[in-house]
Amino acid sequence: MSNFKKLEEATFETEVLQSEGVVLVDFYADWCGPCKMMAPVLDQIAGEFDGRVKVGKLDVDSSPAIAMRYGIMGIPTLGIFQDGKLVDRLVGYPGPGGVRAFVEKNAAAKV
Repeated sequence: MSNFKKLEEATFETEVLQSEGVVLVDFYADWCGPCKMMAPVLDQIAGEFDGRVKVGKLDVDSSPAIAMRYGIMGIPTLGIFQDGKLVDRLVGYPGPGGVRAFVEKNAAAKV
């Protein structure tokens, strides 16, 4: 079972920009191989950080306006939003340890 929140243009404002605290957004596409490799890592992180970090996935093919607004030029890209503002990003898939370190750094700094 997935711990992700499926995001789209209609829900992005309320689920991310109006959300208090830390929101991790996975900008991905279904055809992206590295995005598929990252998915189980993010699912695990979503469970472990439940209550501290909200995790959502945004398909850039379905929501190109949001991807353009945040300058998403490559996928996968992880974006950390704090109280509605993009404060950090990670482009590419650095492996499970790299993803975990990125989330831990941002979750610890914002709690």
